Amino acid sequence: MQHTQNVILLGQGFYWQDISPGQRFRTHRRTVTESDLIGFINVTGMLEAIFIDADYEHGAMRGRPVPAALTIGLIEGMLFQTMIQGTGLALLEMGLKTHLPVEVGDKIDAIIEVQEVKPTSKGNRAVVTSQVDVRNQRGELVVFYTAKRLLAGRP
Repeated sequence: MQHTQNVILLGQGFYWQDISPGQRFRTHRRTVTESDLIGFINVTGMLEAIFIDADYEHGAMRGRPVPAALTIGLIEGMLFQTMIQGTGLALLEMGLKTHLPVEVGDKIDAIIEVQEVKPTSKGNRAVVTSQVDVRNQRGELVVFYTAKRLLAGRP
């Protein structure tokens, strides 16, 4: 296959010039698996009893809850693969509020709303602030977070 300059790259994220405040995006839905939980707690060291013992009886929750950091990581992974692939330069700030637990077997997706796009004084970059509402398969808000990211501009 010949390489040409007029070919559009699939999966390219948005440059800051291509988004504006008020725009909303939705991720695909993803099922949180037992493998997600085990891999995450092993790599991070979050070996809390409620995460490693499926029958733990002394915690405040029942079921197979997952760390909120895993929930955010899964959503961020979907954003990395789509919205900011090749254009995301840095995560500058994040604020988080957890509303309900996410458990193994839950299906999560997110709505991302752009709040502000603020071009920097140099480097063809902008600070983009967005809010992210993560919901489960019942439409319940499980996690809400805001993120400030540095995004690249069009070359």
